[in-house]
Amino acid sequence: MSENQTRIVVIGAGIGGLSTAALLAKRGFPVTVLESQAYPGGCAATFEHNGYRFDAGATVGCGFHKKGPLDLLGEELGISWPILSCPAAWDFIQSDRRIHLSHSRQEIIREFPSSEPFWESQQSLASFLWSLSGDLLPWPPGDINDVASLVRMVIRKAPSFSSMLPLVNKTTLQWLASYGLDADRDFVRFIDAQLLISVQTTAQYANAVNAAIALDLPAKGTHRLTAGIGSVAEKLAKTVVDFGGTVVFGADVQNIEHKGRRVHAVTAGDETRYPADIVVANLTPDSLGGLFREPVARIDGMKKGPAHFWSAFVLYLGVEESVFGNKPISHVQIVGESGELGEGNSLFVSVSPSDDSLRAPEGFRAVTVSTHSRPEPWFQARAAGKEVYERRKEAYTQNIMSLLVQHFNEIDKKVDIIRSATPVTWERYTGRKQGYVGGYPQTSLFSVRGPGTPFSNLFLTGDSVFPGQSLPGVVTGARRLADLVERRFGTRSKK
Repeated sequence: MSENQTRIVVIGAGIGGLSTAALLAKRGFPVTVLESQAYPGGCAATFEHNGYRFDAGATVGCGFHKKGPLDLLGEELGISWPILSCPAAWDFIQSDRRIHLSHSRQEIIREFPSSEPFWESQQSLASFLWSLSGDLLPWPPGDINDVASLVRMVIRKAPSFSSMLPLVNKTTLQWLASYGLDADRDFVRFIDAQLLISVQTTAQYANAVNAAIALDLPAKGTHRLTAGIGSVAEKLAKTVVDFGGTVVFGADVQNIEHKGRRVHAVTAGDETRYPADIVVANLTPDSLGGLFREPVARIDGMKKGPAHFWSAFVLYLGVEESVFGNKPISHVQIVGESGELGEGNSLFVSVSPSDDSLRAPEGFRAVTVSTHSRPEPWFQARAAGKEVYERRKEAYTQNIMSLLVQHFNEIDKKVDIIRSATPVTWERYTGRKQGYVGGYPQTSLFSVRGPGTPFSNLFLTGDSVFPGQSLPGVVTGARRLADLVERRFGTRSKK
């Protein structure tokens, strides 16, 4: 293949699609990114409304630590991220218990003294896993080259791999049990709350190895991004263009053309046809399968695992700054005393910084409040009619506001604007079937999927591909995919 023949089309300008596109554009590939919305970011976008910039879904800037996935990506692409470090990742609140999740685990240990040996084990394993993410662990292996690379990596790091092996098939709850912590109801609930927002499931089901690195995110530190989390996608989109690529907004992909086991073109809603030698889809597998007008082999998500995945119900609030007093506040996790987490029983609240004038009018803050929610009842409500659907939205809104009032005095009386997003909203704006957001529940290292599909030149990127959700996971998967494409389809001159 000559350089001029290798055309890459990326479907979706989420973080996974843009990271892959920017890396490949830098390596000399002609890249076109097609995005249905008028702005980039997908689930990690920041949108404007009545003078506010709201973070749509993802709100926590993680993975920017030294040699972390975002740091490595910025270094490779020449991006200077608009970040400032936060003194704490977030505050955990459950009734009278409040834990400041800072770089140190000391506050957690003070609250749960018997957990210290567990955290020592977790920190050791997480350090090893971070090093693997930097080395782009080829898991699950997609071809013989991946297998060879994996074998070399295991040999080179045999002692660390051997210490990890006992946890490969264990759940996090079983891991806690080895330290006698499984009977500590309060500690397990604390761990459950952290895992739900990071691996989309709780300790009873979450794989211990996945949990080790997920629980390390607060210790590695979080960062605030000037103008909101969407500035990551905005920087990446600009980088794609700077390296000679193209980003097309308002291009809603309607069809992927194929012949045999190869795809050869993508068609947008305005009937513009984009010939392609390689297609990268920043979509869930189910959503990708829906883009073929002609029947194709099913593009599965996970090999096995839970039948149900999470979406989210989100409130976007413009709130008077006086609600928060003089206390610095960024992210707060509010968890109920008992009951299943999600569905309003656990909230993640993100408040824009007081000194970021781009996020809200003077004297106000942009607030994003989210709770995990199963999508099926929302789509059933919509099918039952607008009135049923709106009643459900109102009930969720009132439930969440009543919980917020308990922690933020008179917040309900100081709301300037309020908007909501349901799983139906997420499906409409992101193209993700059923509005699934946050990635797959990380229950097993052996049920995950790599970037490959039944088509030899069609690949997946994003939070459905190992290592899964969050900015660090998505960026790590994108870096692996860029290397895979370059290896299989030829090295291009560096720009």
